[in-house]
Amino acid sequence: MSLPQIQYHLTRFNTSASKLSQCPEDTGAEVAFAGRSNAGKSSAINTLTNAKLARTSKTPGRTQLINFFDTNIEGVRIVDLPGYGYAKVPIAMKEHWQKHLDDYLQNRECLRGVVLMVDIRHPLKEFDLMMIQWCSEAAMPLHILLTKADKLNRGAAQNALLKMKQQLDVKNNPLLTVQTFSALKTTGVEQLREHLNRWLLEEDSAAE
Repeated sequence: MSLPQIQYHLTRFNTSASKLSQCPEDTGAEVAFAGRSNAGKSSAINTLTNAKLARTSKTPGRTQLINFFDTNIEGVRIVDLPGYGYAKVPIAMKEHWQKHLDDYLQNRECLRGVVLMVDIRHPLKEFDLMMIQWCSEAAMPLHILLTKADKLNRGAAQNALLKMKQQLDVKNNPLLTVQTFSALKTTGVEQLREHLNRWLLEEDSAAE
């Protein structure tokens, strides 16, 4: 019997949460998208699902809640984590976001992996390094999207990919993977979908 496949274009908004207690029931499987406010996270989610699910804005940092989206398979979700970095909000609000973001990452049992958006044109920033370290310490699978790859020519994009893999010693870290991605040209979308399918569906198939 063939297993159900995720039809990403059927993904729909479920709910938003400002803290862990407001999140959907901690069952099933979900993948969380994280990234600095200007790294193209919302665009990546919208390209993945071929829909305008995540809110894009010329004012970075508008995503202030944890947003949950249901796929066509019951209990399988995509999660949009708060953008981090340039949001012009009070320090107290930033501390609130960070506390509940950390709470989610530490305690969400159904979290299968994290997708981290990094602008291919820039070196890793503090937030990126913090997320990479957290995933490493938690033995959480991490897939890095080098976004905005269309801003570089093909050779430069591949060089940036190779440099990132070397910097993070991907060969010796089976839980860490990296790819190039462009929301504008939709390059790397199928590679991302295949990666998410492994995270979200293999656990279910192994349990049957």
